Amino acid sequence: MKHILVIEDDVYIGNAIEEMLKREGYQVSRAYSGTEAVLVLPRANPDLVLLDLMLPGVCGEEVLKQIRGIPVIILSAKSDIDHKVELLLGGAADYITKPFHQKELLARVSVQLRNASITADSGKLTFQDLSLDADRHVVAVNAREVKLTRTEYAILKLLMKNPAQVVTKSLLLERISEDTPDCTESSLKTHISHLRAKLRETGSREYIESVWGIGFKMKEE
Repeated sequence: MKHILVIEDDVYIGNAIEEMLKREGYQVSRAYSGTEAVLVLPRANPDLVLLDLMLPGVCGEEVLKQIRGIPVIILSAKSDIDHKVELLLGGAADYITKPFHQKELLARVSVQLRNASITADSGKLTFQDLSLDADRHVVAVNAREVKLTRTEYAILKLLMKNPAQVVTKSLLLERISEDTPDCTESSLKTHISHLRAKLRETGSREYIESVWGIGFKMKEE
């Protein structure tokens, strides 16, 4: 189930969007201010963000700057073309002007999720000197190949797709089940430990860090 974070301070609009998305089978999280959004993002780890610009606290433009590796659709009453272009060039995947038709928003959501899936499942993911070639299922550190099990590969792929986010244990188990059925809550820690050891042996440092009580993320140098 794809997970969408709706960042919208207007309760009526946010409720309408949430109801619409849930009818289509999406999981939905909410944030009602830019300040709350910044706190929620690492825990929610969404597949897509719907972002209003005129938010209390941190403005939408600043929230956008803090989102990496996740498609963002701007929802705004601002229709200035130069402002739209600036945000699209600044990292937004799409921009829809309020008021909008529900069918149009659903279509744009579907397109962005499809594009994100295609991008993630083809080509390369990189994190510093670590690379993952999803076409060939090859992982390498400084061009030195690292042999991983199917489960280790699935875990690393998910973490590298969301390098700035903390991925919860429950989300890890849910997502990697699509690629590998042999990882359970009791065995996850062992798979992570083996993965970290293999990467550390090849790259001579830690690439994955534990966030106590929450989950795991890629470790910045």
